[in-house]
Parts: sequence; structure tokens; C-alpha cells
Amino acid sequence: MSALASSHTPLVILGSARSDGNTRRLVSQVLTEVPHQLLDLQKLPVAAYRYTQDYAPDDAFLSIVEQMQRHSVLVFATPVYWYSMSGILKDFFDRLTDLTEEPHKRLGRGLSGKHVFLLAVGSDPELPEGFEVPFRRTAEYFKMTFEGVLYQSLKQPFPVEEAQQLVQKINSAGQ
Repeated sequence: MSALASSHTPLVILGSARSDGNTRRLVSQVLTEVPHQLLDLQKLPVAAYRYTQDYAPDDAFLSIVEQMQRHSVLVFATPVYWYSMSGILKDFFDRLTDLTEEPHKRLGRGLSGKHVFLLAVGSDPELPEGFEVPFRRTAEYFKMTFEGVLYQSLKQPFPVEEAQQLVQKINSAGQ
């Protein structure tokens, strides 16, 4: 098996200002019976995007992308902040720009074929219109498949049936 061989275990990328907040709880609720690996962006040094691509030696972005390549299923988890993804996750998404240019184009191409899911938590009754567009379009750009989103409104009961359906899709995508 090569160093970049695909794992059937989903990789969850948690982008929240609170490592133990509502978004993390949603991940735990939804994936309670699904073995997964969690990367908490709050605990990893990922610099904001720079056109010059000059980052500190401890910048974790490229190592995160290498981990993404080893998983067939990617789950992004974010709270809804001002009708959009969290700032820390937006910074991460901005860094994906590095994968569109040399010397990292190869890493960008290595995302092709991945299955992308989205977990989001917010206080509004419904996910804001267009919220999933950056996730869907980013998946398209890198030739990944956007499989769906589960939204948990903190003002409504946990969406048990929708969570079960999403888990079935995650398990099927990881096969």
C-alpha cells in the first residue's frame, strides 16, 4: 500500500472557534458509530493564504492535505457564523488556492475522486441560503463529489432520520 493509499475511515476537518462546542458535539452525535479521524483546525497552525506562498516552517496546511489524500471520505464540520462557514475554516479553504499552482498542483490533483460531506450547526431554523455553495463548488473544482449536508439548528430537535441517512451515504462512499 502506498503512502497515499485511501482509507475507508472518514477524515473530519473541524473548523470551529471552540474545540468542544456544538459543532464537535454534532460530529460526535452523527458519527457515534462510525470510526473516523478528526483534525481540529483550532489546534493546528494554518496560516492565512499568501500569494507568495511563504509560510512558517510549522504551518500544517500541506500535512493536512496529505492526510486528506489518504481518506476517501472528507467531512467538513463548521458552525454557521454570520450566514457563512467559520473564519478558521474559510482560511483553510483559501489555502486550497496553493493547490492550484506549482509546486503543489500534484497535491491538488490528488483530491480527485474524494467524497465530501458537510456538517453545520447554527441558531437559525434552516441553513442559510447558499451556505453549501463554497463546499459544493470547491469539490467540483478539485473533481471531488459533494455528497450532502446535515444542518443542526440549535432551536430544533436533533435530526435523527437525516443523520442516519447521511451516515449511510458516508459508509457507502467509503467502500
